[in-house]
Amino acid sequence: MKHRTVLMVLTIIVLAGAGIVFIRHSGTAVKSEAGQSGNQKKPPRVRVIAASKGPISKKLEITGSVEPYRTARLASPAEGPVRAIRVREADRVKSGDLLLSIGRKKGADAIIVSLREELKKEEENLNRTRSLLESQVLPVERLNQARSAFEKVRAQLVKAEESARDHAVYAPWNGVVYRVHVKEGEFVAPRAALLEIYDPESIMILAAVPERHAVEVTSGMRVDVRLDAYPGDMIKGRIERAYPYLDSRLRTRTIEITIDDPIDLLPGMFARLNVILKNVDAAVIAPLEALVETPKGRAVFVAENGKAVVKLVKTGIEADNRIEIVSGVQPGDKVIVAGNEKLKNGVAVALTQDKKPGPEKNESAEQPALNNDKPGSGGQ
Repeated sequence: MKHRTVLMVLTIIVLAGAGIVFIRHSGTAVKSEAGQSGNQKKPPRVRVIAASKGPISKKLEITGSVEPYRTARLASPAEGPVRAIRVREADRVKSGDLLLSIGRKKGADAIIVSLREELKKEEENLNRTRSLLESQVLPVERLNQARSAFEKVRAQLVKAEESARDHAVYAPWNGVVYRVHVKEGEFVAPRAALLEIYDPESIMILAAVPERHAVEVTSGMRVDVRLDAYPGDMIKGRIERAYPYLDSRLRTRTIEITIDDPIDLLPGMFARLNVILKNVDAAVIAPLEALVETPKGRAVFVAENGKAVVKLVKTGIEADNRIEIVSGVQPGDKVIVAGNEKLKNGVAVALTQDKKPGPEKNESAEQPALNNDKPGSGGQ
């Protein structure tokens, strides 16, 4: 019995020792495999897009208003009642057409009667003075005084009679009546506004360019115009005139835009404008996400032979989440657009390739409302 107990104890000791050896050996094997796995770490996966060649434009988005350049605000030359209004809003008039008249006769009749009585008295005084002068009763100076008083009253009478005539208001040039401020029979004061006309041939679009883009706009630049009155239509135009100063209050530069093809425009229409500040027809284009900032300047990573190669670039126009690469990248280069945040030059990478950048947005597509920079509005 004692011998059997000793044998069992020895068996347990042997088995325990074997277990310890097995555990140590297994731990060593796991560590060895982990070390080998660390040495064979997979390269980071990145997404690439081939740089393309195509057109790109720098555009300034602002708003404007349709306005006539040639307008006339006709006013009353004298006081009196409005008589014989011959036109209404939307009427077309020709140069020299009678528009309305201002009545003056009733107000001047009393003055004319008074001046005629006074002129009659001065005439009698002049004749009496002549008679006394011939009798050598009065000196010559008295005759001169009487003649001067007579001529003065006669001039006043002539002026009053002319003023008594109704004053007519005529159209200065061909145009359209777009506002009448008075009604027939209404009494108006001198220089009171009567009506307004505009020349339909002078209609244009006025817009205000913010100061930061003021020196970039010039006459002849192309403009894409969208009007709420013509939804969905993109209308071509150009800058006809850029004013040579900035508004001192708004710090904006006014531009005049004309439409290439004739369409019906009404003063007050709202316009959304894309001014094409610069256009490059054959630019090397890459997605904006490809750019990274380095201590030496802007750069992109290009996938070459399974490695990420950093290339310093000179950039140009930015538009629609795309950027023009002036130098540093060629069309067809696989630029890395995702996974490039922590890359280093020369590191191995695994590629996921996307299509090349598409063309610019369809100009005929609906655009969202633009920012306002009054009298025009904001830019890029």
